[in-house]
Amino acid sequence: MRRSSIAVLAGIGVVAVTTAFGVGAVLRRQAAIARRRIGKPLGEESIDADRVWRRALEGDPVDLLVLGDSLAAGLGAERRKETLGGRLAKGLGRRLHRPVRLRTGAVVGSESPDLDAQLALLPAGYAPDVAVIVVGGNDVTHRLPVSTSTRHLRHAIDELRARGAEVVVGTCPDLGALRPVPQPLRRLVSSLSRRLAEAQTATARDAGAVAVDLRRAVGPMFFDDPDAMFSLDRFHPSPLGYRRTADALLPAVVRGAETALSVRRRPEAAR
Repeated sequence: MRRSSIAVLAGIGVVAVTTAFGVGAVLRRQAAIARRRIGKPLGEESIDADRVWRRALEGDPVDLLVLGDSLAAGLGAERRKETLGGRLAKGLGRRLHRPVRLRTGAVVGSESPDLDAQLALLPAGYAPDVAVIVVGGNDVTHRLPVSTSTRHLRHAIDELRARGAEVVVGTCPDLGALRPVPQPLRRLVSSLSRRLAEAQTATARDAGAVAVDLRRAVGPMFFDDPDAMFSLDRFHPSPLGYRRTADALLPAVVRGAETALSVRRRPEAAR
């Protein structure tokens, strides 16, 4: 997420709460507090982790694609092996006993509509075995309609599956874990992020993708131990936060890769 995401949290509060409770001014002040607390100590550039991981293993590399926002891009990781993509590539290689070629199309600050641009930058003939999409936090903070978010997510899944990829969607994390955001604003964004995650799950399943509920899988860890799970800006995951998130996604990624590889082997077996 970008610092500007916090700036618009106040707008969320004004739209959703002012009429009923008359606390718009309070929410605006809370957003300003969060903005000052977080700052931009990590910048807006993530570490480049794209490479062939586990290259000493035998066999052709498995192609892994990661799309989405700053979480998908790995902002907050200190080394490339600590990014979400790096951890998934290492884990996938270890499980399949094969090298894994990682391509990261995720961009810091992205919202769901930005998936279109990320897909457009892929080579025309690129066909990943498995693709991971993690997006949604910026959709919530920028007040994007859920219908808009899910429409673009569906388009991305459809295009990736048309390329022959199995798709895994990590749903929107619970933004209620962000301690720099004061209450009651934090409760509000928690509710909005939960609603988006539920819609993403339904969209992914309907499109033939696998959804992993990050709010349930790793959310409690971020709530219970924020000092360890968040990076120094208390907004993006720490190396440990990325490790736990990758652990939650990895079983689905492995199954997806196995399915893709099995399908691609069938024509060879028929000959």
